[in-house]
Amino acid sequence: MNTNSLRYVVGLGEVLWDVLPEGKKLGGAPANFAYHAGQFLGMDNTIAVSALGEDRLADETIDALKEHGLNDLLPRVPYPTGTVQVTLAEGGIPTYDIKENVAWDNIPFDDNLQQIARSCRAVCFGSLAQRNVVSRETIHRFLDATPDDCLKVFDINLRQQFYTKEIIRESIRRCNVLKINDEELVLIGRMFGYPGLDIENKCWLILGKYNLDILVLTCGTNGSYVFTPGSVSFQETPKVQVADTVGAGDSFTGSFVANILLGKSVAEAHRIAVQVSAYVCTQNGAMPILPSSLKDS
Repeated sequence: MNTNSLRYVVGLGEVLWDVLPEGKKLGGAPANFAYHAGQFLGMDNTIAVSALGEDRLADETIDALKEHGLNDLLPRVPYPTGTVQVTLAEGGIPTYDIKENVAWDNIPFDDNLQQIARSCRAVCFGSLAQRNVVSRETIHRFLDATPDDCLKVFDINLRQQFYTKEIIRESIRRCNVLKINDEELVLIGRMFGYPGLDIENKCWLILGKYNLDILVLTCGTNGSYVFTPGSVSFQETPKVQVADTVGAGDSFTGSFVANILLGKSVAEAHRIAVQVSAYVCTQNGAMPILPSSLKDS
C-alpha cells in the first residue's frame, strides 16, 4: 500500500461482526466510521485499521469490507476474529455482549501502520479497543505519529465494563475532537468530579480544560450539540421510523469529520451529520449506502 500521495481518514480499533436477530453484519465503530467518511470523501481516502484472527470469519471480514469498498489494514494474529451478540430492545435500541480476548484486542504496531499514521488527515478511536494493553499502546503510538494538523477524534463509546478513568483521561488528552453522548457525559461528570453542572456547562468545562477544538454531544431524540471555543451549534433530531440504531453514532461522526475536511462550516457539517445519522436509523445494520440527496446536500 503506497500512502505517499494520499492522506488517509482512519478508523482505528475494533473490527468485528454484529450478530443481529436477522443474521450477522460487519460492524465495529472504526469500520463504520471509515465507511461513512468514505461516502463523502471517496473510499480510496479512508481505511479501517484493526486485527483479524486466523479463521474463516477473518476471510469473511475481508470479503465484506471489499463489498463495501473499504481499504483496510488488518494483520492476522493468533486470536479469534471479534464478534458481538446484539439484542434489540423496544425502539431498536441495541444492547451488546462483546466477546473478550479476540483479535482486535491485539492490534500490532508495525511499519505499515506507522506509515499510515504519518499520512493521516483524521483518525477516530474509542475506549473499547483500549481495554487490552496491546491495542491501547498501538493506538497511543499511532496518535503520537500523526501530523500536527490531524483531526484526532475520540468517540468515547463506553461499552459494558470495558473502560477506566485513566483510559478516558489519557484519550481526551490525546484528542482534539471529543464525541460523547448525554449518558456518557453524566458518567464522566461523576468520574471526574463535576456532577452538579448542567450538560452545557460540563461540555464547556471539558472543552476548555483539555484545550479541545471541537466537542460533539449527542442526546438521542433530544438533539445534538457541537461546541467550539466561543460558539455552539444545536440541531434537533429528525423523527424517523427506526429500524435499528446500530452504527448511527458512527455514521454521524464519519459524515461530520468528512464534511469538516471538505471545508464545510461546523454548523453545516453538523446538519449533514444529523441527517445521515437519522437515515441510518431507518435502515438495518450499520453500513447502508447513503442516497445521493444526502451526500450532495
